[in-house]
Amino acid sequence: MITGLDHVVVLTGDIAAASAAYETLFARAPAWRNSGDGADRVLFTLDNTTLELMAPRGDDDAAQRVRTALATQGEGLASLCFRTSDIARTHRRLDRLTLKPEPVAEVESRDETSGATLSWKRTRAATDATRGVRMFFLEREQERPLSVRTTPASITAMDHVVVSTADPERAAALYGARLGLDMALDRSHPEWGRLMFFRCGDLVVEVTHRPAKGNDKAATDAPDRLRGICWRVVDADATHARLVAAGVDVSEIRTGRKPGTRVMTVRNGTCGVPTLLVQPSQGKPD
Repeated sequence: MITGLDHVVVLTGDIAAASAAYETLFARAPAWRNSGDGADRVLFTLDNTTLELMAPRGDDDAAQRVRTALATQGEGLASLCFRTSDIARTHRRLDRLTLKPEPVAEVESRDETSGATLSWKRTRAATDATRGVRMFFLEREQERPLSVRTTPASITAMDHVVVSTADPERAAALYGARLGLDMALDRSHPEWGRLMFFRCGDLVVEVTHRPAKGNDKAATDAPDRLRGICWRVVDADATHARLVAAGVDVSEIRTGRKPGTRVMTVRNGTCGVPTLLVQPSQGKPD
């Protein structure tokens, strides 16, 4: 049903500042700019997925919904959008699995710079059925243009996106059995809890669980949350030097949890999205 993670959406109150910050982080130019349906959007398309920045525009109902989301959760990750090759079939499956999808809609976007247009078909699952994480599903035939690299040592691709859950069994059922993602790892550790990897095309949806203290049922019933993103780099040293020179607050490089990896934490310039950069082992993605 799902062929990959098409894009993630990051909400921001200042689209210009957010776009500039991510252009610095990625060392890649925006690939698409669009305004409409109550929002300004800037898209960065990397080698395996897209990050969409969204800010409210105007005073219509759509813009007010974006403002409400910003007021409720602040800047940061807002939704996941999975790609499918057959939206009608996906919609039927979502409906059978009681994920309560909206009717399929046809959407078109026009790039403000080039005048090019892209169109796709999209549905959305009910957020209460996806444990609090907003999820969209889309089918498109056209590929988005890639973000052009502006300097060396750019970000190449997404490695994984992190979802935090209070109920790992229900999360495993959602991402594995219901959405059909391949569970590649399920591991527990006394210090950092339970960790599950679900393969989604050329990246991973990582689901994490830290046990609540005591037997707190309310904590178990808490909604899942989008927590952060890890991006891949080819050369951690070169990327670290580039970001430091650009004034980005980035940690020192350290050894990653997976053998052979090197990682660093980006502490600002991400619109509130907890962000990690990883150089995969032998320069290759897992």
